[in-house]
Amino acid sequence: MDIIIAEDDPVNQRITQLMLRKLGLHAEAADNGLEVLRALERQHYDVVLMDIQMPELDGIEAMKIIRQRWPTGPKIIVVTDCDSKTYQGPCMDAGADEFLPKPIMVNELKMAIERCKTAETVSSI
Repeated sequence: MDIIIAEDDPVNQRITQLMLRKLGLHAEAADNGLEVLRALERQHYDVVLMDIQMPELDGIEAMKIIRQRWPTGPKIIVVTDCDSKTYQGPCMDAGADEFLPKPIMVNELKMAIERCKTAETVSSI
């Protein structure tokens, strides 16, 4: 499974990469939404772990563009410390498949990725 992390905080990037490693997964990292778009143009990713508040291009705008350019994928899991009540609806409207408020636990991340894999398998049938 190819995963990219969109996160402007290097510490949070590293923590997320370590969590994924515990799950036997590897991920590339991008510092903002614009870098994620450039990465998606270069290669296919199955999952984007997307923060919301980032420089250059925020997560919500990046998700809208991803859904316009790649309507059938990748799956997008929002991982953010933004208020759930305020941001969950707009994130889902922008194209998120999952919404995880920070701080996240490894098991929460695992379940969200598994739900994305299950949804991808079902949609390909």
